[in-house]
Order: sequence, then structure tokens, then C-alpha cells
Amino acid sequence: MASLQASCTVLSTNPRSHSSSSTQPLSAKPSHLFTNQRRSHRFQVSCDAKKNVETSQGKIDRRNMLLGLGGMYSAANLVSNPSAYADPVQAPDFTKCGDAYVKDVLLDVKCCPPLADKIIDYELPKFEVLRKRPAAHRATKEQVAKYEKAIQAMRDLDTSDPQDPRGFTQQANIHCAYCNGAHDQVGDFSNLDLQVHNSWLFFPFHRWYLYFYERILGKLINDPTFALPFWNWDNPKGMTLPPIFDKPSSPLYDAKRDPKNNGSAIVDLTFSGSTDPLQLVANNLSSIYSEMVRSVSTTTAFVGKPYCAGSKPSPGGGSSENGSHTGVHWWVGTKDTSGPNKFNEDMGNFYSAGRDPVFYCHHSNVDRMWHLWRDVVKNDIPKDITSPDYLNAEFLFYDEHKRLRIDLPWLNYRPPSKAVKAKVENISDTKTAASVLPVNLKKTVRLIVPKSAKGKADEQLVLEDIQTDTTKFIKFDVFINDEDDKIEELDRAEYAGSFAQVPHKSKNKKGKATISLKLTDMYDDIDVSEDDTIVVTIVPRSNGQDVTIGGIKVIPVPKQAQSG
Repeated sequence: MASLQASCTVLSTNPRSHSSSSTQPLSAKPSHLFTNQRRSHRFQVSCDAKKNVETSQGKIDRRNMLLGLGGMYSAANLVSNPSAYADPVQAPDFTKCGDAYVKDVLLDVKCCPPLADKIIDYELPKFEVLRKRPAAHRATKEQVAKYEKAIQAMRDLDTSDPQDPRGFTQQANIHCAYCNGAHDQVGDFSNLDLQVHNSWLFFPFHRWYLYFYERILGKLINDPTFALPFWNWDNPKGMTLPPIFDKPSSPLYDAKRDPKNNGSAIVDLTFSGSTDPLQLVANNLSSIYSEMVRSVSTTTAFVGKPYCAGSKPSPGGGSSENGSHTGVHWWVGTKDTSGPNKFNEDMGNFYSAGRDPVFYCHHSNVDRMWHLWRDVVKNDIPKDITSPDYLNAEFLFYDEHKRLRIDLPWLNYRPPSKAVKAKVENISDTKTAASVLPVNLKKTVRLIVPKSAKGKADEQLVLEDIQTDTTKFIKFDVFINDEDDKIEELDRAEYAGSFAQVPHKSKNKKGKATISLKLTDMYDDIDVSEDDTIVVTIVPRSNGQDVTIGGIKVIPVPKQAQSG
């Protein structure tokens, strides 16, 4: 049986000592890589809302390391006095890993990782050749052959050494343990699940997950240049399941997928229900433009809300996580309600998503979208978070020892302006928000919401106290002043954004979230002239009966915290 060391990323300013007799896996802490050469606005926020964060130059925001398209990237700074603020989420104690659940049903799987004799600090290795991730639909025969060979080697470990943490099932279990209740928060918060979704930990956790997964695959085939492909679902040419995953004889194949969504089927990121392929492409591009550009008013609106030690899990995901990320998960997974796949395995549930090789290809593109938002999408929103509560969060992973011309069709896919001002008074079934809140989404609702100022203003729509059943797939879309009522079409000026949730386990099956949708650009496309109210239409796409919205309001876009 292989004897391997484990490593994890301990992303903290101050080194911690680890006992050599610990039964946890080895811990990793990246070294100070290199400083960001460009100055950028930085977003100051912490779990203690009363405090701002002062930064000092010269160190790395280890959250933002990017390996993939365009090279290694890192940016931002670390704070000099993290002890003055709320504690960041700490790495889990593998010795206390427990059972995983879905809908309060004990899963017949064991997600907990194997134990090792000690924890080590991880240091980023020197590299000479850059790993470049190809688009899956454009991967060469040689790239596909390497990928299949690596995945087959990983699958073989399941049989030859099931406790090898580099094995296919062990790697898939990482996602299960961090996402379905197997890990609790450490210390005084053992009554709280550790959850890496629906918060600002979503992007950095999955980036590190892919980083080690990719290095393990390369090690298994002795190729230090090996790179995962990415599913280019933000480009019309990549909006089908990549063919390399659709061959039953390939190690990349997974039988637990929706059989309707293979071949030439266009991914429906928005669950609009349209059967027109051209409309689906238009909806997808409009939705991505919204979650990347139009509807994003603050840093956390994109990356997710703060999540710290002692916080309840899932405070709220960002626009990309709630949008295209969730859409792909649900589209690929089975839609069974009973039988062996009753939890929408594999991609349709957190616990099983890592069992489908397409999961890692999907998340390679999710990671790419984070990179694009930071470096390609141009706006005044700070792209770096400087809170120690974010920068010093910790994860545990096993390591591998045991022209880029970007084609972004969605970037300029702003919907056409509405030719004629909407006659809001003609929109039927409207009620004032104050008279009906809280409101259940068992059917489409239309609410009159007062603006913070007359006419065109720098405003955002806030839907707060969104109560959901976390065991259900949730999806709803939001439209403003929509008198046409073409709810299957999202490539219209009236479409404001979406909310989606992948089923997952929580202590009481109840989730609570808030989303903010920027309206400023939309006001350029729909004539609000001297209006002092808007009509908000909320269209449930999936399990609306399990969603209740407690508050809806329009407020000025907060002024961004900037550092010079």
C-alpha cells in the first residue's frame, strides 16, 4: 500500500506549528510568491462589519493564485494585524470527519479522507513550463489521450490501493466532505457545518482543489506539463457537453448524467425551458453578461458574502456561483426523483459531483470566469478582498506525492435597449412589495418597489432573507418593468439576473441568502424617465414553492472602499 504524505493549503499570515504526531493529513502554506505589479482597488470588508482593514504592500493574497490560462497569477496584499478581527475559517480536523447527508438522509458513502501521520506546510514549487488549459471542445488528440490516460490511472488506484488519497474516489470525496456536512467547523463551533459553497470561500477553495487535482494527474502519467481542459460553456461553440466526455468506453464517461443532455443538446444555464437552440444560446450569453458585468455592483456580489469561524454556513453565493456554475451542475445531473439516483447524481448534488470527470472540466471554466472578471471585465469595482477573515481561511488537501486570444462572446452581449418605455400601469397582477412580503414563489410574482431616487439613478435591487429548502434545486429569474411577459427569453433589456442553488445538506434543511442586482446599466436600456417605482417580476424555474423572499428594496449602489 502506498505510503503518502498529505498536504493542504494553510493560507494564513502567521505560520502555525504542527505536531509531528498529528493524525491529520499534511498541511500546506504557500510561500510569499511575488507581488502584484499593477495597483488595483481593493475591497475592504470583514466579518466584523464595524471595522475596516488596513493593508501593507509586499505580500500575496494567496486566495487569488491562478494556474491555467495565461499563466500563474496572484494579487493583493495581506494585513499586518489579523488578530484584531474575527477569526477566519480554519482547516477541518480530519480525525473528526463524520457522516454525510442529503435531505437528512444518511448517505451510503464514506466521504472522509484517509489519515496521515503529520501535517506539513505547503510551499509552491518552482516551475519552468507553464501548464496551459485547453478548451475541451478544441483539445487535440494528444491532449485527450493524456487526459484519458491520467484519469484511468487515477481510477485504477481505487482498486489497487483504495486508501491512496490520489485515487479517483478519494479525490471525489473531497467535495463530498467539504460540502455535505461531513466536516464541522473546528474549535468552539463544532455544531456548525463547514461549507465551502455559497460564500466568498467558493472561488479560492475550488481553485486549490483543481490545483492539486491537476498536479496529481500529471504525476500519475509523469507529465509535469499536464493541464486540465476547461468546458468553454460561455462560448456558443462550447455550449454542448464536450464530446470527449460522451464516449461510454472512455474513462471520462459517467453514466449518471441526464440522457437528454448529451450530443448536440445546448446547455440551458438559465432553465428557461426554451427548446429553440438559438434562443438557448442567446439566453446563456445574456445570463453570463448579467452575472459578470451588468448586475454586479460590489465585490461580494460577484465572489460571495463573508464567511468566518462561527458563522452559519452559506451566507450567500456570488452571481457566478448562483448562475452559470449552478446551471451546469443541474443540467448535467440526472433528474430522477426516486431510485438509485434520487439525489440527482452525479453532477446534480454536491456529494457526488466529483465522481463525474466533467466536474473538474466545468470548474476549470468557473475558475477562468473568476480570472476574467478580475482581469478582463473593466469597471470600478474593487477586485481584491483584503480582509484577513478571507485571506487566512484554511483548507486541507493531499498533494501529488502521494495567443492566448480570449474569445468572449458574452462580454459585449448587452441586450438591446427597449424601443418604447414600458407602461408599468398595464402590467397585470402587480402589488406593492410591502403589502405581500414575505412572498412565496409557488407562482410568478410581480411587485411594485419604490426607487431610492426618481428616474435614472445609480441603484441596485436587493432581495433579502431568501429562505430556501437546501435539499432542493432552486432557481428563479428577475425582470424589471417587463410588460411583454416573454419569460422564456432572457436576451431582453428587462432581464436583471438570477438566483440558483445546488441541493446540499445543512443542519435544519433551511438556507438563508441575499442577492443584489445592479440596475444602473439597465436604466440605460429601459426608459425609467421620471419614475419613482419599478415593477419587479420574479419567475420561479424550479421548486418555487420551497422559496420565500422576506424583503425586496431598491437602494443606492454603495460607494466602493478603495485603497491607494
